[in-house]
Amino acid sequence: MKRTVYLLLVILAAAPALLAQDWGSDHINAGVYGNFFRVSDSQIDLGGLGARLSVNVMPKVQLEAESSYNFDEDFSQGFSDATGTLVVSRSQVRTLDGLFGPKIYSNKGPVRIFATVKGGFINFNLSNSPAVTLQTVQSTFQNLNGVNTFGVFYPGGGAEAFWGPIGVRVDVGDEMFFHNGAHNNLRVSIGPTIRF
Repeated sequence: MKRTVYLLLVILAAAPALLAQDWGSDHINAGVYGNFFRVSDSQIDLGGLGARLSVNVMPKVQLEAESSYNFDEDFSQGFSDATGTLVVSRSQVRTLDGLFGPKIYSNKGPVRIFATVKGGFINFNLSNSPAVTLQTVQSTFQNLNGVNTFGVFYPGGGAEAFWGPIGVRVDVGDEMFFHNGAHNNLRVSIGPTIRF
């Protein structure tokens, strides 16, 4: 925890000097996104929402922090009897993740291709409370603990297209979490972004 606080203080202390450089019109990018996360081991597909913030540290290099909350999924379990009744139930699995790392992009034009490598955490939460309420999301953040929280390595890439300061960004990557070995999981996100 102390190392994280020290790292944040160093970044905040260096931010004014980094932002004073003339590296183009976009020193900071902020965005929200819809998220698709496939937990490969269990074949559960989760959808959710997230937000990200990127700050230029060099020409064509940004440091980026993001977090997403994925809701639980309804899934069909099969036929329960000879009459053909289909049983549908909630998985009650939700995830909350936080990622941080560099984003390297191709150019300064209106369309950019980028690659990223991030590290962070993912928390798996089992709950039967409603999936999409402010109280449930707050409770998920408050109940982060080491029991269901695992380290994450996320290599990915994508593209973003801008019309002035407003743009759209698409990311695809492998959100690997580590628990008794590496578990590879497909992650796709898309959403609006703004640069200033």
